[in-house]
Amino acid sequence: MCCRPSAGTGVTAYNRCMKPLVISCSLNPQSRSALLAKHGFNTLKQQHSDAEWVDLREVDLPMCDGGPAYSHPSVSLLTELIRQADPILLAVPVYNYDANAAAKNLIELTGRAWTGKVVGFLCAAGGQGSYMSVMSLANSLMLDFRCLIVPRFVYATGDHFQKDEDQLVAGPIAHRTEELCEAALGLSQALSRVEPSPGFVR
Repeated sequence: MCCRPSAGTGVTAYNRCMKPLVISCSLNPQSRSALLAKHGFNTLKQQHSDAEWVDLREVDLPMCDGGPAYSHPSVSLLTELIRQADPILLAVPVYNYDANAAAKNLIELTGRAWTGKVVGFLCAAGGQGSYMSVMSLANSLMLDFRCLIVPRFVYATGDHFQKDEDQLVAGPIAHRTEELCEAALGLSQALSRVEPSPGFVR
């Protein structure tokens, strides 16, 4: 973090130097995880006017090829945005009991920019059977980049969205999304007060 925490009382007296980032990873034009992402972004925006938003549907992002793709302009832009951000919320659709390929491709392309970040997950799936599906991606972020994964995450199914309407149903999932934002901000705030150990980068 770049400066000392702001003065104040209560859990919402956050360090203004934090730069929250929400990344919507679905490429589906009718994405439900994007609705979760937007609600999370609006919640963060209330605390941080400089919160950032990325929708991968609007980004010309190449597939990771282990070579030329890394020099693509969109990759450079996202890498720098991720490097400066904390915390980061990843909104992912669940396909075949796993986070979607676009989310994994983003992480492969931006790599070490994720080092030491606080990361939370917003997941949309077709049913309850994929509840643990985000763990492989979370484990990768923890082991490869020493990310701190927020243990509270959001998992929504079709019943949590208005039928034929572009909005999230008000209720438990909306509330859990707000709790995730609060937890992510709180963890980032707490870490900003801790002197990092040798070799740990934030």
